[in-house]
Amino acid sequence: MLDDNLRASRRTADQRPELQLSFEFFPPKTDAMEERFWESIHKLAPLNPRFVSVTYGAGGSTRERTLRMVSRIKADTGVAAAAHLTCVGATRDEVDAVVRGYQEAGINRIVALRGDPPEGVGQPFTPHPEGYQNAADLVAGIRRIGDFDISVAAYPERHPQSADWDADIDNLKRKLDAGADRAITQMFFSNGDYLRYLERARKAGINAPIVPGIQPIHSYKQISGFASRCGASIPAWLAERFAGLEDDPETHALVAAAVAAEQVTELLDEGVTEFHFYTLNRSNLVLALARLLGRRY
Repeated sequence: MLDDNLRASRRTADQRPELQLSFEFFPPKTDAMEERFWESIHKLAPLNPRFVSVTYGAGGSTRERTLRMVSRIKADTGVAAAAHLTCVGATRDEVDAVVRGYQEAGINRIVALRGDPPEGVGQPFTPHPEGYQNAADLVAGIRRIGDFDISVAAYPERHPQSADWDADIDNLKRKLDAGADRAITQMFFSNGDYLRYLERARKAGINAPIVPGIQPIHSYKQISGFASRCGASIPAWLAERFAGLEDDPETHALVAAAVAAEQVTELLDEGVTEFHFYTLNRSNLVLALARLLGRRY
């Protein structure tokens, strides 16, 4: 029988462990999307996140927008902002120039990613002949430029291009040894995958934080498409919960809230105290999840 006294999710806010939250956004492409972006930022900022990050398009295609958004987030809300950075299709000098641009703008947090090849996820990655060779190389390059807070990616279900689990964990270790402060996982929907991954990393001597990346399912069709492209699996039980809800948005939203609530409270009960939310520039469900975790205005 479950003992509520042993569950962190059943304790009052003043009795729970201190939590760290962070939120990820992408640069909006239209005026309407930008309006929603800023509305969501301002709703989430009072939760006092560790940082809010803004993604970086393939090949640096949103570099200027990313810098503009990150700079304004910090100026308008006072919340620390992190800019994403990849090394796909760019020379070291070009990437270094972006890092220095962040530095000059007062941005000292970077989410450093190798990035996907132009041909798409799952295709072989070929480094630029004058570029950084991989994410660990990129992290080392950022460290040479300045004292940044650096996050890198982790893959609870293994990166699609990793030969085996040993290779995958070795790659994570190289990124952290190069100077990254923490890893943030790709989205996952089975908490067991994350907990087993954490166990593998700890057995390999990795002690840095490995923060679970939580993806609320605002649209099952959209998220399942994302998952299939990036190597994340959709458990059969999860697919079943959303089956037949394509034309029932109200029930879909309620199921999505229940699924996300179950995931974060289970992790909290397992001792997880850091969470990174992929917001897709939406705030309402993330606000509710933060409240379940004990964080409020």
